[in-house]
Amino acid sequence: MAGKLIILSAPSGSGKTSIVRQVLQAGLHIEFSVSSCSRPPRLNEVNGKDYYFLSPAEFREKINHNEFIEWEEVYPGQYYGTMKSEVTRIWNNGNHVIFDVDVIGGLNIKNLYKEQAISIFIMPPSISILEERLRHRNSESEDSLRKRLKKADYEMTFADRFDKIIINDDLPIAVDKTILLIKEFIQDNAS
Repeated sequence: MAGKLIILSAPSGSGKTSIVRQVLQAGLHIEFSVSSCSRPPRLNEVNGKDYYFLSPAEFREKINHNEFIEWEEVYPGQYYGTMKSEVTRIWNNGNHVIFDVDVIGGLNIKNLYKEQAISIFIMPPSISILEERLRHRNSESEDSLRKRLKKADYEMTFADRFDKIIINDDLPIAVDKTILLIKEFIQDNAS
């Protein structure tokens, strides 16, 4: 029988990846859905663990073969998406699926799976704090940073379309709130 889906979405730098890492250690029979992308790996990112790194041509070929649950061209020539094979693999392992996806991707997954999924929006306390977090990463050029902040401002307008919103102004508290929401969702919606 199919498991549940937990969708965490947020603007880049909001802390969703840090929260997902801790949720995965909470013993909830949840497995991470590895997304695919067409950007180069960042320092310490591993193919098949952090993302499936594909060339833009490989990504478009998988789109043409209908291999994605959802996908988006986030920036020109830079694709992100979730392969159908990932959800099947995780459910076949007897686990629930957790997604660390961009805002539009999260909404698309929720629309597809409806009540079988919970969508959680991780909200930064403010744009200025988000900018500070992105600068602290030291992985962005000024131009890239401006694009990310503009995109974040836009993405935050979608927060109210998610089932739940968690403001990440204190990471341990945000993690605890997220784990509690997920536990309740899995228990209340047990098949």
